[in-house]
Amino acid sequence: MSTHLLDKQRIAAINARVDAATKGPWKPMIEGRDHTSGSSCIVTSAGGIDLDGASDEDIEFLAHARQDIPYLVAELCRLEAMLEAIQAT
Repeated sequence: MSTHLLDKQRIAAINARVDAATKGPWKPMIEGRDHTSGSSCIVTSAGGIDLDGASDEDIEFLAHARQDIPYLVAELCRLEAMLEAIQAT
């Protein structure tokens, strides 16, 4: 008996959002740390995303989420497959 730990519909919805987003990697550009003029933003392959009102920490989180979420979803799926293989034996 296999018990799925992951909500397959939710994982599919997350993957659809990842696929629809501008391709990565995304990079945070924090004024005063990465450049000295302009405002903090996220740089993507398609240009920049301005985030008026976002903290530097918000920008870091959002920029890294573009790379982190696909990694974490793949790792969850890998671990679930390993668990299912163990349960099948």
